[in-house]
Amino acid sequence: MITVENLRKRYDGNPILDGLSFTVKDGEIYGLLGPNGSGKSTTMKILSGILKPDEGNVIIEGVNASENQLKVKEIVGFVPESPTLYESLTPAELFDFIGKVRKIPRGLLEERVNAFVKAFGIEEYLDQFIGTLSFGTKQKVSIIAALLHDPKVLVLDEAMNGLDVKSARIFRELLLEYKRKGKSIVFSTHVLQLAEIICDRIGVIHRGKIVAEGTVEELKKRLEEKSLEDVFLKITESREEVLEIVKALK
Repeated sequence: MITVENLRKRYDGNPILDGLSFTVKDGEIYGLLGPNGSGKSTTMKILSGILKPDEGNVIIEGVNASENQLKVKEIVGFVPESPTLYESLTPAELFDFIGKVRKIPRGLLEERVNAFVKAFGIEEYLDQFIGTLSFGTKQKVSIIAALLHDPKVLVLDEAMNGLDVKSARIFRELLLEYKRKGKSIVFSTHVLQLAEIICDRIGVIHRGKIVAEGTVEELKKRLEEKSLEDVFLKITESREEVLEIVKALK
């Protein structure tokens, strides 16, 4: 379970998070949606133990993320918006390194690596330097790296970026399986159709705080809209701006 309480974060004096609060239950996929600059990636980095908030708390599986960042990193599997990998290593070397750091038994590590590598179809790239790989292949490596230690919690910031259709479907089914196993998943995406398919609940973040929350159907009904896209544009006060831009383009 994840509990986020009154998070505040400023950069250069500007508020990025302004009292952000939400919870994610065990066995739930929570979609964190918001426009660029709304604070999604900052939130994800705090959840994964990379950043500390200026105020507020994040409790993940009973662990305070600010007080014990190392323990949180043991619990969480994090896929950032853009792959951040050791580009002078090969994927095989990276996975071996992660196994040693995570203290995954050798036989179990090999079993997991083989399964994920085959699932995402990157066998031919295992011994190539990561820096030479395409963005999509790097993203697959990043996903595998996040899953190797079988984390209790997944924090996924635009994790579908760059994936081909087959790999995206495999990853989607894998997330649903993790959900069935009771894992908590925070999922950020700009692809609202995807959020509509896999997320149990949606939280819309705007100007650093949650401005609407609920299931997709609850949000549609509450705001009297037919699609999640219309809900999103209405909540973030973007619909009129979109109509004006389209009108100008015509």
